[in-house]
Amino acid sequence: GIVGFYKGATPAIQRAALVNLGELTTYDSAKTYIVENMGIGRDDLRCHLLSAFCSGFVASLCSTPADVAKSRIMSQKPAADGSVMYKGTFHCWVKTVNEEGFFALYKGFFPGWFRLAPWQLVFWVTYERLRIVAGLGSFK
Repeated sequence: GIVGFYKGATPAIQRAALVNLGELTTYDSAKTYIVENMGIGRDDLRCHLLSAFCSGFVASLCSTPADVAKSRIMSQKPAADGSVMYKGTFHCWVKTVNEEGFFALYKGFFPGWFRLAPWQLVFWVTYERLRIVAGLGSFK
């Protein structure tokens, strides 16, 4: 039914929020660090590439536990009595850590990072280059 159509929507939204949290805050922080400590200019392509790399890594660190929960919640089948194994994201995390250990929350980290890294590189470098071409300067 219609409820089944939205099964897993909440963990998917939570995951998206964590990806954005990780990528946006890290890109700006990494860029500032690189400019101040590595002697690379703010408009330098190397700065943008390194910042994007850091951004993708941290976004993956933040979002992988939500990815694990999302996958488990969306794929669970109700028992005969209608009960489900996971009641929500937090419940899934607690149950996963208790039964499989903390690092089970990071199953699929590397494939997730390898999927997110090219997007981060393309997005941030393109964004920075377009700002420079438009005369706006790079993202501060």
